[in-house]
Amino acid sequence: MNKQQYRAEATGLDASINIGKSGIESVVSELKKQLKVSKMVKAKFLKSAFVETDKKELAGKLANLTNSDLIELRGNTAVFRRKG
Repeated sequence: MNKQQYRAEATGLDASINIGKSGIESVVSELKKQLKVSKMVKAKFLKSAFVETDKKELAGKLANLTNSDLIELRGNTAVFRRKG
């Protein structure tokens, strides 16, 4: 499958993780758990998360910390996919 097919598959997902002022460090373990259970997870960045950096950098860093692929970043919502 390519990224376009993954994006199409992700449209039906609801955001199961909210990332706020406590940053991405507080959700790393939860995202890892959810990626073990399901192939893709959608996360929503709240406006309070963008204190020090922008959403592209936050989403990329979260993908690296969880060893996942960033499939899509649209608005304040990111879709992560388990590698492999």
